[in-house]
Amino acid sequence: QVQLVESGGGSVQAGGSLRLSCAHSGYTYPHYCMGWFRQAPGKEREGVARIDSDGNIKYADSVKGRFTISQDKAKNTLSLQMNSLKAEDTAMYYCAAEGRGYYSMQVLRLCARPEGGDFGSWGQGTQVTVSS
Repeated sequence: QVQLVESGGGSVQAGGSLRLSCAHSGYTYPHYCMGWFRQAPGKEREGVARIDSDGNIKYADSVKGRFTISQDKAKNTLSLQMNSLKAEDTAMYYCAAEGRGYYSMQVLRLCARPEGGDFGSWGQGTQVTVSS
């Protein structure tokens, strides 16, 4: 069973940085899309960034130029480097994954945009709080 475990959240002042990590075990699909999402209290969940197994990346407009998504396939880790944090970045951050055992148009479409779509595996979340 796939497990996704986020870490690295915390409290930081505006302008600061945090690095989130998502360790994934049992995820062996050759073609996949992995992403970071966030949900603030009283707001809908929103996509932040996505990366596929070929290394293609999409960012939400709200984080472009400030956040960087990356993956270390050898260590089964997905990361999100967050710089120039703002108070509005405060949220619970989740990583998610969806994959196939074959080259899949569904996975391509999932990672073609930073929002929407269905991911089958989710982590438990890590809290990020940015004070102004």
